[in-house]
Amino acid sequence: MRFPGATHLVILIDAYPKWNWLEKAVYQRLLEELTKLGVQLNEEKTRIVNLANGESFGFLGFDFRRSRTRKGKWGVLFTPKMKARTKILTELKETFRRFQSQPVSRVIELINPVLRGWVNYYRVGNSGRCFGYVKDWIEKKVRRHLMRARNLKGFGWDRWSRNWLYQNLGLYSDYKIRHYKNPKALPAQ
Repeated sequence: MRFPGATHLVILIDAYPKWNWLEKAVYQRLLEELTKLGVQLNEEKTRIVNLANGESFGFLGFDFRRSRTRKGKWGVLFTPKMKARTKILTELKETFRRFQSQPVSRVIELINPVLRGWVNYYRVGNSGRCFGYVKDWIEKKVRRHLMRARNLKGFGWDRWSRNWLYQNLGLYSDYKIRHYKNPKALPAQ
């Protein structure tokens, strides 16, 4: 049986020296299991990355790299790829352009579901900086849309506060990062 579609797979191994033997063993076992399924490994796209050497890899729209945490320990930082951010901003920009003559409420009605879906997908990682950029960009576009509707120049920083945009216009505002915990680790109630 052949599988026509692409399969993406990442195997992570701790950097402790006692696990050095695992790299070759896991790769060999993977080849055996894929052969049983009739799946061929694409040697050109297959690579082994060592995050401790400053390397990084991309997977499912995230960039993974090693970084120091706030407490000074080494951890894995995973952020949305620049390509993902560019794609969402291009899509939203097209919506603003296409509905330039429409009321801002109509534009917000169209962009809110797109923002909600994108943010919900990327909120599990270290996405705060990226979310801040997208949030600021959206606010500027909405302000610009409001000013153009009044045949005025600028962004209207003094006319509309940030809170007004979210409370009165209903602009999507839930850019909080979610850190999901293991339910087994929660105390019993």
